[in-house]
Amino acid sequence: MVKASGKHYREGLSFFDVAASQRRKLKGRGTVGKTPVAGIKDRKTKKVVVKVVPDTKAKTLQPFVRENVRPGATLYTDDAGAYRRMADLRHDSVKHSVGEYVKDVDVHTNGFEAFWSMFKRGFVGVYHNMSVRHLPLYAAEFAGRQNAREKDTLDQMHDLALGMERKRLPYKELTRRAA
Repeated sequence: MVKASGKHYREGLSFFDVAASQRRKLKGRGTVGKTPVAGIKDRKTKKVVVKVVPDTKAKTLQPFVRENVRPGATLYTDDAGAYRRMADLRHDSVKHSVGEYVKDVDVHTNGFEAFWSMFKRGFVGVYHNMSVRHLPLYAAEFAGRQNAREKDTLDQMHDLALGMERKRLPYKELTRRAA
């Protein structure tokens, strides 16, 4: 990952996928009735970036991709239409809609599907409920866990302590209603 102009850019090969958190109302398939969470995983560094998004339209997802993927990199996605027409990236996809999950050995989104699996297991096994209001915090927690996986436990604890230095989040601030 290279930092340029204050942004983190993924070089080389990246997965991109969207998952949906809990259903608010059961009305259809995909993200219908759910809150979408977009994510990118760099195949080389295995680092992830996630973001809660209002919808899964191209006008929402493509800026997120462009903020996090360097022009010229290869992007692997599923066959959703929102990822099309991104001329500044090499793009290949698998057609989940027809049961294709791997194409030509290296075209797949399995690396990111593993992250979604861990995220959803946290929902089912630990939290049981993730409010839409706090969903960005839950998503950031799991992205942080993923990004620290390769580190030794003591290094993880050290990074955590550094990140907490001079920061407080009082319960009152955590639970106040957004204006």
